Amino acid sequence: MSVTSAADTGTPRRRAAVLGKPIAHSLSPVIHNAGFAAAGLDGWSYVAIECAAAELAGRLNGLDASWAGLSLTMPLKEEALRLATTATPVARATGAANTLVRRDDGWHADNTDVPGMVRVLSDAGLGSSPSVTVLGGGGTCRAALGAAAALGTTEVTVVTRRPSARDELLPAADALGLKLLGADWSEAASLLEADAVISTVPKGAADHLAEVVVWRPGTVLFDAIYDPWPTPLAASATAAGVPVVSGLDLLLSQALSQFEQFTGVTPAPEAAMRSALFEAASRR
Repeated sequence: MSVTSAADTGTPRRRAAVLGKPIAHSLSPVIHNAGFAAAGLDGWSYVAIECAAAELAGRLNGLDASWAGLSLTMPLKEEALRLATTATPVARATGAANTLVRRDDGWHADNTDVPGMVRVLSDAGLGSSPSVTVLGGGGTCRAALGAAAALGTTEVTVVTRRPSARDELLPAADALGLKLLGADWSEAASLLEADAVISTVPKGAADHLAEVVVWRPGTVLFDAIYDPWPTPLAASATAAGVPVVSGLDLLLSQALSQFEQFTGVTPAPEAAMRSALFEAASRR
């Protein structure tokens, strides 16, 4: 069997990637490559590249014109925004970029996590101007703040182990027009009656809450973890009839916008991308 490359057929080679550290676990290549195939984009490829924050500038400088765009995960989102030539208002406001798109004048930064989170929460039944509690103060919390503002919320309760983690979020909250209400981790169990509970903490960190939470009808839970799934917190919500959104749902939703920005194909072939993602996840 012979193998024909994009160069052999005269199709221009176009590339994209997800960067982060660690990155081997990423399912982003599965999503985007399925999209390329479904859209008939011969010559397009998407890979995972391990990259630390201190290495990002050098990586960007070394990419030739065949590179259309990059997805950024931890710990690169703040550094990506700093290195970008231009940025969307939402990326500037949240202080984080998960997307870099090649333009004639340099790299353009966006944060597709924010509209992605708005979409999955709305699809789960969350209404406008919801009350919001966020568990954890890391990078995904910044997206949660952006989503809360986009949904019309004016204040968000952020529960963290360290008060300094909340302090670091104040510039983003101010830029988004949000009042940040801080709470210590010991108070978490009493703060899960919000319309939206958004857990951004690492696996295992919120497991104990499943044993004490009393879910309120009308709450929507977003749990950023997708491996292992379901988490104890998500399982308790499902048992109580509370709609649950997973990290996989957000991974797909934010990738759709990235795909469209990288390729110019609108709308992205969502069905094919969704099927590939959930099939790959089920095999883990």
